[in-house]
Amino acid sequence: MFIQIVNLTKKYDINGLVVLDNINLNIEKGEFVFLTGLSGAGKSTLIKLLFCEELPSSGQVIIGSRSICRLSRREKVLLRRNTGVVFQDFRLMERASVFDNVAFAMKAVERPWEEIKVRVPEILERVGLGGRGNENVMHLSGGEQQRVAVARAIINNPLILFADEPTGDLDPQTSEELMQLFLEINQTGTTIIMATHDKAIVNQMQKRVIMLSDGKIVSDKMGGWLMR
Repeated sequence: MFIQIVNLTKKYDINGLVVLDNINLNIEKGEFVFLTGLSGAGKSTLIKLLFCEELPSSGQVIIGSRSICRLSRREKVLLRRNTGVVFQDFRLMERASVFDNVAFAMKAVERPWEEIKVRVPEILERVGLGGRGNENVMHLSGGEQQRVAVARAIINNPLILFADEPTGDLDPQTSEELMQLFLEINQTGTTIIMATHDKAIVNQMQKRVIMLSDGKIVSDKMGGWLMR
């Protein structure tokens, strides 16, 4: 099993709210998985637990053969070299160029400059932003900024790509173009786990769909279809 989630529970001590309640889940290498559900269902929290932005109250997240809840700080850095994250709000460096935003991910894992200056233009070409590395990211459209975020997430060839509502602020055409890019990334072997409430995208893609409600898994099916 590539990713195994065992009895995962997340509570917030401030108000005793149970966000995730005894989640058990297996995801195979190379899968494309949608996490769906209403706002507050636990989708974003599960994504954060999977890439160690938060820790569970109890239970385990096992990637490969390692429990990521017990990793040392150095081991977490190594884990993040093999994972990429795309956020709904992009989280770009607003005063930096497109090139520098993408290069940041390579600098974070201490890749040499000679490799960075070759790799970044290649990945920008792949996401449809070839020749635009010198532009400030704030001069781009929302869809283009999200493409920069995707480029940053995949620049280090991650084994796993997490995406948290990546199309939430995009128009339908831009969303469709972005999903085609995610599909191409998945076809290279990258496992993709995406949180979304976009029914149109889920229905079009026909991938595995895991539905959450009140912190529990209420449905898990291949070729999932959501009622409009």
